[in-house]
Amino acid sequence: MAKLYFKYGAMGSSKSAQALITKFNYEELGMKVWLIKPSTDTRDGAEIIKSRIGLEAKATIITPEQNIEEEYRRAGRYDVIISDEAQFFTSAQIDQLRTLVDTDDLPVLCFGLRTDFLTHFFPGSQRLMELADSITEIKTVCACGRKATVNARIDKDGNVITEGSQVFLGGNDSYIAMCHKCWKQKIREQQG
Repeated sequence: MAKLYFKYGAMGSSKSAQALITKFNYEELGMKVWLIKPSTDTRDGAEIIKSRIGLEAKATIITPEQNIEEEYRRAGRYDVIISDEAQFFTSAQIDQLRTLVDTDDLPVLCFGLRTDFLTHFFPGSQRLMELADSITEIKTVCACGRKATVNARIDKDGNVITEGSQVFLGGNDSYIAMCHKCWKQKIREQQG
């Protein structure tokens, strides 16, 4: 029985690496994987999913205007769908992935962030939290040793940024995973 999976974690928790390892595991069993990602994510190239440890693969790009269910039907027959950066999909696109699980008995594994740099849901993540059959946190740690849950956006001097647009692409130079306590403490210190 197929399921909709949401595997989320803070920045640096190995989400992309796990998505690519999962792809490899399915393919090693002779299964055909449709690897997709939202067009919003262009950090490593429009069609590339790349992990910090160097794993990478080519993926199908999905724009916000595209219907994922229709794109899947055009793409051909696959045994599984794996998505990286699923937080950038629209709510409607998450509904389309849910439909593919239900109508085609197709497993769909979505990897991504749960919240933005201000701890607010991304639309795609919120809808996944509402619809997924399985929700798993991929854990990482804050510099203090606690579990990191916040994707703190930082400037070039390491200061935590507390305003701006929800989407700002960047890697280790723009974001750091922190526990909520350290994040709030850093903001207080900067204001002090």
